[in-house]
Amino acid sequence: MAKRHNSHRHLSEALNEFIQENKLQKGMDKVDAREAWVNLMGNGVNNYTTSVELKNETLYVSLSSSVLREELSLGKTKIMTMLNEELGKELIKKIVLR
Repeated sequence: MAKRHNSHRHLSEALNEFIQENKLQKGMDKVDAREAWVNLMGNGVNNYTTSVELKNETLYVSLSSSVLREELSLGKTKIMTMLNEELGKELIKKIVLR
């Protein structure tokens, strides 16, 4: 059972401690990566995106349009840089479009 702290703390500090103690950071990173994709790509790309999944520093994006997949493959490094900036850390090392 977790320790009880009697001092007053900010909610963000308590949540971060909870995430660290329960080893939930990988799950949070997956959710954050999915949200970053949705925020950066906009409605045009998101309408053709069927799934976004982060596994071991690789972002797997499934698209329903082969034309869009080809267009996005030309700018993978730029997309990766933008996503990592949005996340605030170097979380994505590779993007696989399928």
